Amino acid sequence: MEKNYKTFTMELAGRPLRVDIGRVGKQANGCAFMQYGETTVLCTATASEKPREGIDFFPLSVEYEEKLYAVGKIPGGFNKREGKASENAVLTSRVIDRPMRPLFPKDYRNDVTLSNMVMSVDPACRPELVAMIGAAIAASISDIPFDGPCAATQVGMIDGEFVINPSQEQWKVGDLNLTVASTGEKVIMIEAGANEIPEEKMIEAIYMAHEINQTLIAFIRQIVAEVGRPKHEYTSCAVPEELMEAIRETVPPEEMEAAVFTDEKQVREENIRKLTGRLEEAFAEKEEWLACLGEAVYQYQKKTVRKMILKDHKRPDGRAMDQIRPLAAEVDLIPRVHGSAMFTRGQTQICTVTTLAPLSEMQRIDGLDENEVNKRYMHHYNFPSYSVGETKPSRGPGRREIGHGALAEKALIPVLPSEEEFPYAIRTVSETFESNGSTSQASVCASTMSLMAAGVPIKKAVAGISCGLVTGESDDDYILLTDIQGLEDFFGDMDFKVAGTHQGITAIQMDIKIHGLTRPIVEEAISRTREAREYILDEIMRPAIAEPRKEVGPYAPKIISVQIDPEKIGDVVGQRGKTINEIIARTGVKIDITDDGKVSVCGTDGAMMDKAVEMVKIITTDFEEGQIFKGVVVSIKEFGAFIEFAPGKEGMVHISKIAKQRINRVEDVLTLGDRVTVVCLGKDKMGRLSFSMKDVAQTPGQ
Repeated sequence: MEKNYKTFTMELAGRPLRVDIGRVGKQANGCAFMQYGETTVLCTATASEKPREGIDFFPLSVEYEEKLYAVGKIPGGFNKREGKASENAVLTSRVIDRPMRPLFPKDYRNDVTLSNMVMSVDPACRPELVAMIGAAIAASISDIPFDGPCAATQVGMIDGEFVINPSQEQWKVGDLNLTVASTGEKVIMIEAGANEIPEEKMIEAIYMAHEINQTLIAFIRQIVAEVGRPKHEYTSCAVPEELMEAIRETVPPEEMEAAVFTDEKQVREENIRKLTGRLEEAFAEKEEWLACLGEAVYQYQKKTVRKMILKDHKRPDGRAMDQIRPLAAEVDLIPRVHGSAMFTRGQTQICTVTTLAPLSEMQRIDGLDENEVNKRYMHHYNFPSYSVGETKPSRGPGRREIGHGALAEKALIPVLPSEEEFPYAIRTVSETFESNGSTSQASVCASTMSLMAAGVPIKKAVAGISCGLVTGESDDDYILLTDIQGLEDFFGDMDFKVAGTHQGITAIQMDIKIHGLTRPIVEEAISRTREAREYILDEIMRPAIAEPRKEVGPYAPKIISVQIDPEKIGDVVGQRGKTINEIIARTGVKIDITDDGKVSVCGTDGAMMDKAVEMVKIITTDFEEGQIFKGVVVSIKEFGAFIEFAPGKEGMVHISKIAKQRINRVEDVLTLGDRVTVVCLGKDKMGRLSFSMKDVAQTPGQ
């Protein structure tokens, strides 16, 4: 069959990148069949013919679909097919969405879906990166209005050296997980997790990725030049200029300034409600204006706030540009939990609760990895409607909640103790009590303190803060805002979140609404966030709790670890788990055993934990003459009694070894259930352990 599609290739970080256009998905507006190494992702862009009515936002949906056949797996469970998106799929969808959304027209209301289906995975080429590049290509060659192209590069760090587009294994073990998206001129998105990378090193990595992105953009432009479709016309949903003029006449600019110039979110919202009511009365006879009045008032607020900040250097709550809102921190506000802390910044308030459990309660993730992944530290973030004064039912975490939880988790992973230092699974849950800007970074601060309060020996404290931006007509006309509140986030151009320790950065997430940032803006934003987080660490968090507590709390499980010979694991477990279940039943503890013979005994009763450890040690001991044991009489025979000295472990006391004097019947001295102390005499001719009761007193040390 004659080839009827176009293939484009380039070398990217030493591996071949291939793009087939027109081979599959021909009914989509744009389709790129991507192959990087042997990782294959089908990327499509589709748009509805008409705008969706009654909305005031651009309805973009980004999907990242993980097909388990891509790694030769059959999905688990009864259904045996892929279900809802995994956490990794949600996070990948977000990281594709963030750089692309600003490049669509602001007045575009047609539904657009960017779908990315992973069909095979080469461990050397991460599918998330392929999907980011493919989505940009699909949108760029389509007839959908899109001011691209954009491109993405990932940077890792192994032994202090940068690695471009690292493999899955390098991504997992390296000190840096950085994703940078760019347009042809500027950086448009940054996502990073890092092991306390210094600011200068992070900036170097960001702009190394930016340079590589330019080669990708040149490649995409070549594809667009050959196979790109003309962009289609669309119905603009911009607010009519005559309506904006009428609003300004009814509500003069100085009145709008007075309405928004307050540090109380509820007061500001009430002011806007009153102004909107006046406008609805004024335009009661103009139905076409009333239909878009909400969007018009939003635009008026936005222009007012941006003008106040950029031209008048006034923030809505009266703060200086680099000033943080009032801060407070406290620990132990929730009784009985393993650890709790609350962090407040203005009208943003987060309470984080820490729970400790045995390592067996780690989360097991079955995804696009050759092996099942165990997740020891879990951070979950909740955002109830009451935190912003709204009412709606809870439907579980959405993409935003999952994203915020993952960001805080990423920020704290570098400072967690190893499993050997602290053999616990750890879960932190951040509850949003009140929200008005950057709750994700407040959750980083609250989680740090909560972990310390729970006795988790974290290496260093981590804090986070967000920096905003308002831009003017030129690249050098801008204002950076430290600690943005909700209004500045809504009406500004950037939300640049950075978390880290005194030594360096542990996480970055940058979202923008414009077509990229210049290098001076990126460098100044990173510098601003460093100053702010050091202030939070030293002046707010340290007075609340200066270091991790030396021990876990009274309600947290305690864990004792002992090492046994791996060949004796079967002795501890017993036939069909009989022995280990008996230990658990007698002591009430929980026992985990790893393949290398590490036994973890978990419980809240110290005496019972010690008893369980003693049982394990007895079971795994190579018995020698002279050892002393305590046991229970479990069987009586004419020739002696059997003593169980550990679950599943018995030895025999011959009738002649029960008492110093001669006895005729075992029952004259012993009854079933008696607790006795015995000394080991070795093994008898049948290979059974032989015990003596009468010789215990003569044993040295007794």
